[in-house]
Amino acid sequence: MNPGEFKKGEVVGVLGQNGIGKSTFMKLLAGVIEPTEGTLDLNLKISYKPQYLVVDEKLEGVSVGELLRSITEEFGTSLYKTEIINPLQLGELLDRNLSELSGGELQRVAIAACLSRDAELYLLDEPSAHLDVEQRMGAIKAIRRFSERNDVTSVVVDHDIYLIDLLAERLLVFDGEPGVKGETHGPLDMRTGMNKFLKNLGITFRRDEETKRPRVNKLDSRLDREQKKKGEYYYC
Repeated sequence: MNPGEFKKGEVVGVLGQNGIGKSTFMKLLAGVIEPTEGTLDLNLKISYKPQYLVVDEKLEGVSVGELLRSITEEFGTSLYKTEIINPLQLGELLDRNLSELSGGELQRVAIAACLSRDAELYLLDEPSAHLDVEQRMGAIKAIRRFSERNDVTSVVVDHDIYLIDLLAERLLVFDGEPGVKGETHGPLDMRTGMNKFLKNLGITFRRDEETKRPRVNKLDSRLDREQKKKGEYYYC
């Protein structure tokens, strides 16, 4: 596989500092904005969930169920319920109007809508926003299963390192100067990508022995110094 290529059926995580260009990258792939130089022709069907969610005026008065039913013929099937509705906890929201939803409820509906479209590449920008721990685990389950079952590629930007760790198979890592320029590297394997990202930040992570969640080591602590000496900024 050549550098920069995605595989069918995989989830690629995107990491980088705030303002480094991750969302701009997603918008370029989605065709929401045009590149200022050169051209971008992916020749792919793309489904995109943006970072910031707003209910279009045309959808006011439309229920969650009506929206999803309008997107996919699979709505109402046992498979759709098992792989989309249940993990995203949408059962109790199907009769609710979109304009009445909270931020977390709208986020889960937006993830479902993105995965319900017929596409070859799925782009999800900050799917964990407004979600609690249980809801984030449901989103991970839905995105991974969908990508594997349908043999499609999903690219996910998120600030939650734990979510990316559980969800992604490989990583795109952005570095550069926030607000000025950003450069992407990869896709990289998880260990290489996480080490590159955390080294740029100058922090190290450990695994909590009980929860297995990543925890930031105290700066200049024994573990912090030991891991930096080994070049292992993120223990897998």
